[in-house]
Amino acid sequence: MTEAIAPELCDVLVIGGGPAGSTAATLLARRGYCVVMLEKEHHPRFHIGESLLPCNLPLLRDLGVLPQVKEIGVFKPGAEFVSDGGEGRVAFPFRWAIGARETHAYQVRRSEFDEILFRNAAAHGVSTREGIRVTEARFPPGQRADILAVDGQKRVCRFAPRFVLDGSGRDGFLSHRFHERRANKHNSTAAIFTHFRHVERRESGMEGYISIHLVEDGWFWMIPLRDDVMSVGFVGDRKAFREHAGPRTDLFWKKVAESPSVSRRLANATQLNPLSTTGNYSYRADRNWGAGYYMIGDAYAFLDPVFSSGVLLAMRSAYRGARVASAWLHSAEAGRRTARREERRTKAEMRRVAWMIYGINDPDQRKLLLNPRNFLRMRDGVISLLAGDFGGRWIVQLPLAAFRLVLRTMRRRRTRATG
Repeated sequence: MTEAIAPELCDVLVIGGGPAGSTAATLLARRGYCVVMLEKEHHPRFHIGESLLPCNLPLLRDLGVLPQVKEIGVFKPGAEFVSDGGEGRVAFPFRWAIGARETHAYQVRRSEFDEILFRNAAAHGVSTREGIRVTEARFPPGQRADILAVDGQKRVCRFAPRFVLDGSGRDGFLSHRFHERRANKHNSTAAIFTHFRHVERRESGMEGYISIHLVEDGWFWMIPLRDDVMSVGFVGDRKAFREHAGPRTDLFWKKVAESPSVSRRLANATQLNPLSTTGNYSYRADRNWGAGYYMIGDAYAFLDPVFSSGVLLAMRSAYRGARVASAWLHSAEAGRRTARREERRTKAEMRRVAWMIYGINDPDQRKLLLNPRNFLRMRDGVISLLAGDFGGRWIVQLPLAAFRLVLRTMRRRRTRATG
């Protein structure tokens, strides 16, 4: 560490100015803590993960930004699954969710959404810095953390916070340095995506739905945004990428050509940006906290985006991170207890949605989704999950348990039939 640079003191340093970092920073500043938030880029900046869930709305309302999000968003009343295998299209309106308090969400450009949250943090008293990248971190026992960063002019900055929240997203700043981060090799492993104009839109009443097109070895998302823009991406499993010899961007168009429903909607589309790719889509660190720090959002873990859970999980983990930071500032012992409890809650929440995410390419699960039955409210339980109800309420978990029982029975029958 560089000793000659005088450190800037603060209660909490937040690494990353995305939804997780901005949410946690705002909550802590509201409690009167001195908070510094460092973002490596400058807002607005492009990001995927543009589809919110109904369960996002209470959090946005609590942060005071819901009117701004409504202004930039496309009204999203549900999700639809599409298959070229004969089932066609199946709509899942959020109003059918069990005990639904919110019956819609919004599709948003993440550049706009993230900036709203970031500026809101500043309005609440957070010291926000853009274009500054954290490069080193040290946590000496019983002392303030020692954090180094470099700004856009290559100047080294030093911070001495009492606690650190890592909201660095997929960069996973602290997880790469102090933990083992494991990719889920059994799930979809990469995505190819961009924005288009003039994509075929859905009919009135469904124009704000997110469309999930289920194709061989993966799936496409289609997310309608303002100004006739559509976010389109292909998420493929290992087989899809392993069997394609050319550039990954060529795979996108190959999969489009193989899907009549996708190619029809893109027939008159104009591509606005080059295709982008990202890999290692699903991962989790072995633990999300240590002495003097806690990881929130994608810095700790990320699930395949098929059910648009990313922003919601990030923001909920930010609330947990704020509780951990507040407890740790009171005493390290209280902080450790709180960190253990909140980590358990985060893992449980992810488990409640992960089983369905990891089965998205399974033929039996696809069959159930595309032929929904509401016996024991199984369909409504699935819609509750699609709406972001990951909290473990028994009224939702019982229908989902019935869904999983039917799914296991179907898989056993298929195994016997083919074995």
